[in-house]
Amino acid sequence: MSSHQVIINLIASTKTKTVLTVNARLDKNEYSKGTKITDREMKNLNIVKDKFHGEWNYTIKPKLA
Repeated sequence: MSSHQVIINLIASTKTKTVLTVNARLDKNEYSKGTKITDREMKNLNIVKDKFHGEWNYTIKPKLA
């Protein structure tokens, strides 16, 4: 079993008292490296930080018109 598959299995086996369902799969797509995001672009993102460790846990939501 590959190390990727071990990680996917660990993530997918997550269980909570509130019956959270977790789906995990390996994304084998290739993505460009070195893409630079300007400070202005970062400020324009609608990032909502979670109350618990918002520096790690957050949601990027669409901007409403």
